[in-house]
Amino acid sequence: MAKEKDLEVNKEDLAAIEELREAHARIKTELAKVIVGQDRVIDELLICIFSRGHVLLEGVPGLAKTLIISTLSQALSLKFKRIQFTPDLMPSDITGTEVIQEDRATKEREFKFLMGPIFSNIILADEINRAPPKTQAALLEAMQEHRVSTGGKTYVLEEPFFVLATQNPVEQEGTYPLPEAQLDRFMFKTQVGYPSEEEELKIMRSTTSGFKPKLEHIMDGKTIIQLQDLVRKVPIAEHVIKYAYNLVKYTRPVGEKIPEFIKEYVSWGAGPRASQYLILGGKARAILMGRYYVSCDDIEAVAHAVLRHRVLLNFTAESEGIDTENIIDRILASVSKTTK
Repeated sequence: MAKEKDLEVNKEDLAAIEELREAHARIKTELAKVIVGQDRVIDELLICIFSRGHVLLEGVPGLAKTLIISTLSQALSLKFKRIQFTPDLMPSDITGTEVIQEDRATKEREFKFLMGPIFSNIILADEINRAPPKTQAALLEAMQEHRVSTGGKTYVLEEPFFVLATQNPVEQEGTYPLPEAQLDRFMFKTQVGYPSEEEELKIMRSTTSGFKPKLEHIMDGKTIIQLQDLVRKVPIAEHVIKYAYNLVKYTRPVGEKIPEFIKEYVSWGAGPRASQYLILGGKARAILMGRYYVSCDDIEAVAHAVLRHRVLLNFTAESEGIDTENIIDRILASVSKTTK
């Protein structure tokens, strides 16, 4: 068990936090050259990257989900691969496959592993719910373990490793919805909405001209790994930890002092992984804002993204038109930020 003094933020860490705050602003400036709006989406992606988490991105087609992540990979100097999930996609199409090759000198044949697209820094799993469960599981195993095992050998994925999976919330015919246990592997579920009128007019002007913006590289993989380590060293007060715990506790329809609306509308709530991600997300948000401490506001800011895919509503909620966003809003209103 790590000693408390080893987890304290020293002067070098404070300098790194200030550099990250400046880098955060520069990253958003670079992305703004290509992406119009979507500030909340970009912030949530950065929080997940620095927390070593993964994101499930949901939105209708044409909202620049692919463009956001490819542009972000350029700004962070990371290798990017896009995998289009289809019903005939096999696990080996993601992880890689073994082929027989003949040694020209000895004429002996041997198996050689050809790495699949999973061996990259940033993976875009486009329309993940279109692939069968076996293929989904292959990706999710690599997400969890950060390695691929095949032919009796284990291949470690290059760090940093970040998966962004997209799914279309409208068209569900011919899809394979992710089971709840696999949804839980994603740190955030981020919803991408339509742009405002002003933003859409700007998109129309910029994307139909001949201008091609040139992006600058803000940081590299080595720096990102150092900042990922820094996130876990950010101190957090006991009352903030208790606040995060209470948010998760209030999603569960069983237990003491649970609000009646939870018992009425929720089938099951979030598990301990949600508590961990609330803390990590709060820490990452704090240092992105240039602070070396976590507040309840940081936890509240990431609560929707952490909880919306971990709370399962029952038929009563569905019949009354109550959605998960509404339930989370009511939980945030019910849980006190004080130590009382």
